[in-house]
Amino acid sequence: MGLGFVVVVAIGIGWLLYAPTPASGTYDEFAACLAEKGFTMYGADWCSHCQTEKRAFGDSFRLVPYVQCPKEPQACAAKGIEGFPTWLTGEGEKLVGEQGLEKLAEKSGCNLPIQQ
Repeated sequence: MGLGFVVVVAIGIGWLLYAPTPASGTYDEFAACLAEKGFTMYGADWCSHCQTEKRAFGDSFRLVPYVQCPKEPQACAAKGIEGFPTWLTGEGEKLVGEQGLEKLAEKSGCNLPIQQ
């Protein structure tokens, strides 16, 4: 178990460090649309699924409303957040777990630019 665990952790860390990120500003309009439609992501810095979700947006994630639950526990408790990441839509629907850009586009109706 020890060696296998070390290998899995090393691969995971490598992927996190070297996974491709979109070009700067690629998803600005998409992220802004999510914000306009009331989508908010609730997460934690230590959550690997949250990091994956953020990385998919690249630097456009700065436009997505985001609540850091360990720093704002009352805000998360008030919304009934029990796991990370959790997205709340403008209509109050909870999307629990990693959603990916395609599912967020589908749920929001926001236009997702095509990556080339």
